[in-house]
Amino acid sequence: MQRLAKYLFGLGLCMLLGACQEDESVTAMIPQAFTQADECHLCGMAILSFPGPKGQAFVGRSPQVVKFCSTRDLISWYLQPENTPNTQALFVHDMARSDWHHPDDRHLINAYKAWFVVGSQQRGAMGPTLASFATEESAQSFAHQQGGKVLSFHELRLERL
Repeated sequence: MQRLAKYLFGLGLCMLLGACQEDESVTAMIPQAFTQADECHLCGMAILSFPGPKGQAFVGRSPQVVKFCSTRDLISWYLQPENTPNTQALFVHDMARSDWHHPDDRHLINAYKAWFVVGSQQRGAMGPTLASFATEESAQSFAHQQGGKVLSFHELRLERL
């Protein structure tokens, strides 16, 4: 009986430790600040040298962060068939709460829930970019002022970028 109790206690402890490890990987996918050392995963350019919203993705089973100099680069990369299934999380700047020339990393949002303005007059690292917003209303307001079309994340396609 005592042996069974020790076995069950050990089994419970292993399950608890396993659950903690899963939680760590989830909490590790918190947006990271962009630094002077960061280079775009797609084009290799220095990320902070350019205006406009930036993006980052967590990829792989033990998610590693990769960063992008623009939302357009992030979405173009993500929409490639080999990248979509390996991506755990995507983050972009909420431009309703950020300056276009110096986006605030405190306002990185879940890209899957974001709204994007495609074809505006504003330019990013590689010229045309996607302005990203936490709400559809903010995206519509931006599009009214700067031009472009408002799309949800799920409406984004390579041919629309």
